[in-house]
This record gives sequence, C-alpha cells and structure tokens, in this order.
Amino acid sequence: MPTTYGVGTTSFRPEIIDPYDRTRGLNPMGAKTALLAFADGDPRPALRGALRSDPAEVLGLVRELHPTYEVTPIGDSSLGDDAYPPDDTSYATIRPGVELLCDRRLVTGSPSRLPGRLLKRGAHRRIILHSMHSMSDALTFAVWENGDLVRSLSLSPDGGIVENIGEPYGFELPYWAGDRPVGATLSGDPYALPFHPLDLGEDALRFLFGFILEGQPHPDDTDPFDVHLHGFRVADPTGREQAEREAAMQALLARMKPPRRYEMQPDGTLREITADGS
Repeated sequence: MPTTYGVGTTSFRPEIIDPYDRTRGLNPMGAKTALLAFADGDPRPALRGALRSDPAEVLGLVRELHPTYEVTPIGDSSLGDDAYPPDDTSYATIRPGVELLCDRRLVTGSPSRLPGRLLKRGAHRRIILHSMHSMSDALTFAVWENGDLVRSLSLSPDGGIVENIGEPYGFELPYWAGDRPVGATLSGDPYALPFHPLDLGEDALRFLFGFILEGQPHPDDTDPFDVHLHGFRVADPTGREQAEREAAMQALLARMKPPRRYEMQPDGTLREITADGS
C-alpha cells in the first residue's frame, strides 16, 4: 500500500532518505523548545553532568517567576523530554552559575518586549531565550548581557522576520549568506525564507546551551536526557487563562482548512490526493 501523509501546512516535509541528513532542512521529529536561562556567563559547562538541583530551591524560583499562580510539584523529567512542556507546566533546574526554565509562559516571540520582572531577575547576568516550534517552523532566540539586549532574532515562514536586533553570531552567517537553502516544499512553491528556521534553531541551541534535539550530535554536545529537571504544575487559580486558551483553540480550528494529503509514488515522489480520492 502506498504511504500517505496528512499535511496541515505546506512547510511539512517528510524525511525519506536519511533521518540525520539536515542539508535539506528536514525535521522528521518535530523539535520544540521554550527555554529561558539566567546565567553567570556561559551556561554550557554548568549543564554538563547528571547533577540534581535542590527541589526546594527550584520550587522557590518557579514561584518567584509566577507570583499569581498556584505552583505544585509534579514528577521530574529531563531536558530531552520536556524542553517544551505542556500547558500549565514548568520544568526547571538550578546548577552552579545557571538557572534554566522550560516554560511556555516565560518565552515570547518579541524578545525586545520581555517583561521587566524577568529582566530584573536577570540583572547583571546573561539572559538567554530560545523558542522554536516545528508545526509553524517558528524560531526565536535572544541574549541579554547585563540588562542590554545584544541579539534577538524571531522569524517564521508565515510571519516573516518579527525581530532582527544586534549583530548575527558566527553560526548564523552561512544561513544569511544563502549557504543553507531549503529544498522544494510539497506544494512545489519556494520556501518563504532563505533557510529553514529549525535548522538555524538547532545551531542556536548548540551555541547557546551546548545541546541539540535533532540531527547528529557532536562529541562534546551535552546529552539533554542527562539534564535532570524538577516539574511543577503552574495554574491560573481563576481559570481565566485556561478558558481563554480553549476559546482561542476553538477559533483556530474553525479557521483551519482541510488537511492536504499526499501519496508516495513508486519513483519516490509525492502526489497530492484530491478531495474525491483521485
């Protein structure tokens, strides 16, 4: 039986040849992150090694950053499992020289608008934000040094470049120079950006945090599954936030077009299946 793929966006590209070949901008596993760190310089050395932080200290940090929420400890996890936790959930660790949180509430697609309370929390330190989402091909990363935003990049194929502040880091240069083009999309249309944001996102993860979630790891990369995290349920006690999120989801579903479906042909190409099944 031919293989079929249900596709909700034209940016989806199934991996057909080599799951570790990232030269074509393919992301079969769908990496997602929502990371915010407060560090005394480079956090990468501190994240190496299977250390465990004090759960009471981490609980205090999560409560400090969510002052109006109910914070309840739940089961522990790892950075490899919960770099992008579910709604109403936060995972965190405190290592010597770095506090790392995985929390969708704390990241933003416009880093220049990071709330002042978070900037205050990271005053006189380095603040690092990294967020990417495979469903929308969206990427955001940013770095503050002693309260100053020195680099911010936020982009997606649908939204274009939202922020591009500061000088690009060295790992970005091949992408901006056109050396990391995206292969053909399923629709046959050119990709909306000169490179795939998730490819750049993995390089940003390695540069900023010392690990990746997809692709071939380097010998000195940290294994994210070795980075222990404490978990917490972080809920709005009024229920308002949860209700607004549900309403937004229902509105989004109402606007969505039917998924596009493709069938693998004997020659390895994909053919779109029409509404009547032909």
